[in-house]
Formats: sequence, C-alpha cells, structure tokens
Amino acid sequence: MKLSKKVGLIIAAVVIVGLLCLVVTIYFRQVREQQDLNERLDSATVLSSQLTTQKADLEDELAQAESLLDTSQADYPQEIHSIEYGEHIFEIIDDCNLTLSSLSFPRPSSTQVSLSLPLSGTVADIFDFIKIINTDDRFASTRVNSVNLKGVGGATISITIYIHQR
Repeated sequence: MKLSKKVGLIIAAVVIVGLLCLVVTIYFRQVREQQDLNERLDSATVLSSQLTTQKADLEDELAQAESLLDTSQADYPQEIHSIEYGEHIFEIIDDCNLTLSSLSFPRPSSTQVSLSLPLSGTVADIFDFIKIINTDDRFASTRVNSVNLKGVGGATISITIYIHQR
C-alpha cells in the first residue's frame, strides 16, 4: 500500500507541529527555570550583602565588647586576699559606728567570695556602710546581694566579692 502525497505531507506536518510544540514547551520551561534561578540569585545576592554588613557590625560590636571587657577587668583584683578585705571591712564598719557580731571568711572559690555580715547600729549607719561598699574603689568588684533588716538596730548584709583571673 502506497500512501498518497497528501497523507505523507499531513503526517510530516503533524510530526513537525508536534516537534515544534515539544521544543516550545521545553523552551518556556527553561525560561521559567532561568527566571526562578535569577530571582534566587538576586535574593542570595541581597542576603549576602546583608550578612556581610551584619558580619562587619558584629565584628565592631565584638571589638567594643573586648575593649570594655579589658577595661572592666582592670577594675577587678587579680586575687582576693581575705585579710586585706577584712581590714577594709573592719575599717568601714568602724567609720560607720557599727558593730560586727561575727565574721568568717570562707575559702574563696575560683570566681568569688561570699560574706554574710551581721551588723548592729542605726539604720542610717547601716545604709552609710552599704553606700561605702558600693562606691569605694577597693570594693569595685563587690556586689551587695541583700540587706535583711532585723528590728531597729541591726541587719545582715550579704555581699559577694568577685575575683578576676587573667
């Protein structure tokens, strides 16, 4: 059986149209993928720029924090000498007209010494003592944790002396 020329042309036209549709479909799919990749590239470029800026900002903050740390560390004593702090505490207690009921210096940990100071005296004198502890350069690394007033003439003051180690 021999096909006519018309049928051959129709089959050839259908094959060409089919191939053309396939090529156009593949082309538009690749165009969409290219657009998607370009959008993702643009987003990644913007994100990269933002992260680079953020990294520079964080590096600046780190440098400032390290500088502040160095400055702060200079205020902390290299080591705690219980006798020296005891002498300072007794001196301040005496200057504030207070009486210390008892005092024991526990063995310092690697980072701090915690003290409980049972004091007797007027409330005004007790607050003077706290003010001196908070403002005296010798106690720059000291924190008053709590003040427990006991009636009119006494209080127990809890302090922590922080140790700086280099």
